[in-house]
Amino acid sequence: MKRDITERTRDRRLTPEEAARYRKVREQIEVEKPEINARIRSQLVAMSSFQRAIEQLKQVREAKGLSLRDVQDLTGIDASALSKLERGERENFTAETLIRYANALGKQVAVSLSDG
Repeated sequence: MKRDITERTRDRRLTPEEAARYRKVREQIEVEKPEINARIRSQLVAMSSFQRAIEQLKQVREAKGLSLRDVQDLTGIDASALSKLERGERENFTAETLIRYANALGKQVAVSLSDG
């Protein structure tokens, strides 16, 4: 998208040099955008795989009649943290958390790699 950069910055117009710098940065962003978007899509796919595994663990937990407090007692992971994990509100969890949760339910975590 080509556009004339004559925007204002604060209370003044951009100088031709400033406009050229802004234009150069915008062009660089356009060049890098496809790679950035591809990385984001890849991360979203990975996160959806983890979320599916967590949903399966929740189903196993419920099928065994275990409460979050029961799992807390088995794993040492706070029940509120487990609840957030199950609801997808805790995206920054560790592999250890997932493994401890799975082991408490008699399951194992299996990791596989694929070409992106």
